[in-house]
Amino acid sequence: MNRVSADRIDLMIVIHSLRGGGAERVAVDLAACWVGRGCRVMIVTQTDDRQDAYPLPEGVRRHALGLAGDSAGPVGALWGNVLRVLALRRLVRRHRPSVVLGMMTRGSVLAVLAARGRARVIATEHAHPPSLPLPAFWERLRRWTYPRADAVVALTRGTAQWLDEHLPGVRAQVIPNAVRWPLIDGDPVLEPPPLPPGRRRLLAVGRLHPVKGFEGLLRAFAQLAAPFPDWDLVILGEGDQRGELEALRDELGLADRVSLPGRVGNMAAWYGASDLYVLSSQAEGLSNTLIEAMACGLPCVATDCDTGPREIIREGLDGVLVRPIDDPDALAAGLAGPMADAGLRARLGGRAVDARDRFGTARIMALWEQVFQGRRIN
Repeated sequence: MNRVSADRIDLMIVIHSLRGGGAERVAVDLAACWVGRGCRVMIVTQTDDRQDAYPLPEGVRRHALGLAGDSAGPVGALWGNVLRVLALRRLVRRHRPSVVLGMMTRGSVLAVLAARGRARVIATEHAHPPSLPLPAFWERLRRWTYPRADAVVALTRGTAQWLDEHLPGVRAQVIPNAVRWPLIDGDPVLEPPPLPPGRRRLLAVGRLHPVKGFEGLLRAFAQLAAPFPDWDLVILGEGDQRGELEALRDELGLADRVSLPGRVGNMAAWYGASDLYVLSSQAEGLSNTLIEAMACGLPCVATDCDTGPREIIREGLDGVLVRPIDDPDALAAGLAGPMADAGLRARLGGRAVDARDRFGTARIMALWEQVFQGRRIN
């Protein structure tokens, strides 16, 4: 990417907001990396910065279109998207970016509609499409726009295969998320309570939403509570399912063994203060938290979703995959082995730290550079 004039942008990243999430974090990381290489970078959002979860890297420009919000009815939704495309097109004309990177489906669709023919346009999928169905209008737009992008990037091989099979003309490439190592603390900071001698902590992290499978995790832990009286479960995160999960916890008689402290920003401290990590999701794009836990040397147990964990965990070497998903009995059985065997936990955790290299920033950013330059990577 070449720098030409004072107002020209090398990389323009289009995303709905920076409120929090894997794609939002990737957008910020990519922006920081390319600014560090001397490029001019702009992040374009629909929202302003009042609810940002990630601070903007120094030197990165931010342009808020101010066009977020629900529209009244299909006609209002269509008009709202026309306004977004026109606003983004004006921005592209003004700054003449070399590369426009759309983050997630809607950002990618808008990027193609606004910048095709004026810049190299890259579309990205950060979720596995079958697990997150779109309204018919957006499905049609994705089907039309993605084959017209210069490149389409998925987080996993499974998602890339789905895109290739369902969107004629697409040949998706795979770039996983990078792990920032050492992990960087953010807000809010909540220190993990010290464990009394002899007690162990099982850690889970995620949005309190049915797709994360925390109801099944609670039912699995209820089976393990008696045979493993020295273990406690902590679920970090926030979401609409909090009330349901707290009620189920109490119903199962786990009030003194399971805590839900909320969202925390100092994840390294919590990984370091835990003995085993569990991912109970029914669907994942990739799972940043699983990669982070492994990078911190935690042994991990994860449900074998259609995509994600099986491309992170090397089964039997650095973690345990549980089949079938959405089965508390299977999850309890998968957890019981490492919970019972400190030696197994040590062996799995000792190899899990390879994630620092396998998903290291230098390696992942090199893949992005190839895509930005128009070279296929897989």
